[in-house]
Amino acid sequence: MTGFYTIVVVITVAVHFAFVGYGVLGGFLTLRWPRTIWLHVPVVIWCVAIEVVDFICPLTALERWGRERAGMAPLAEDGFIDHYITGVWYPDRDANLVLGLVLVVVLTSWVLLARSVRRRSAAESAGAGTDRAHATR
Repeated sequence: MTGFYTIVVVITVAVHFAFVGYGVLGGFLTLRWPRTIWLHVPVVIWCVAIEVVDFICPLTALERWGRERAGMAPLAEDGFIDHYITGVWYPDRDANLVLGLVLVVVLTSWVLLARSVRRRSAAESAGAGTDRAHATR
């Protein structure tokens, strides 16, 4: 039965990485699919809340539950990010710098989306104006 719990842990970690990745880079998907902004905004709010309020993410709780039942080493006390990312991908001392860079990446994607939407609206308005001019001739 430990194999089942190991699978639960592996799937939970994969979903967690996907969630965090989408939180950081998902704004760039909105450039192709603008309506996905309504999914990206709550994900970013959740990610910010986890950092600011410091509560336990349900995915972290699920991973801890699975690890215990699978007989695996426990997850770091501070959770997923500290176990798999901080200190692994960048030094602990750079955590605030990385958070700042992530914020810049997210805001950049949203600014690019706003510009893209504005350009599309302007192009559609201009196109509608020329269509009306052709229709009256």
